[in-house]
Amino acid sequence: EAWNPLWAGYLAFYESALRPEISDLTWDRFHDPDEQIFALGGYVDGELMAIAHYLFHRSTWAPHRYCYLEDLFVAPAARGRGLGRALIEAVYEKARVANASRVYWLTQSNNTQARILYDKVADNLGFIQYRRVI
Repeated sequence: EAWNPLWAGYLAFYESALRPEISDLTWDRFHDPDEQIFALGGYVDGELMAIAHYLFHRSTWAPHRYCYLEDLFVAPAARGRGLGRALIEAVYEKARVANASRVYWLTQSNNTQARILYDKVADNLGFIQYRRVI
């Protein structure tokens, strides 16, 4: 239950909406041992205040898998406490243990507050994402 408001906050931040069954499927995948998608939580005084979702996938450019940090969200009330950095570092550690060759993620160019952190913990390679929903 603590995950749902953070997930909703993340979707709202990116002005997105998902059907409830998609969110339910996402939650179920975190608990399916056959899935390679995972969730981490950041806590303040025992309360879940941040989430990170990541997955591993093969690459045509490397012998080892890549780790994609798909979602990262810190509740507004908990921002500035280091939860975002801690979750990124935790994903880095999971990637090291899994022998992944890189961790990467996307963000909107106008996500200036988060980008201050991202510029400290990773390199911006300047790529632009193109997308077409099928």
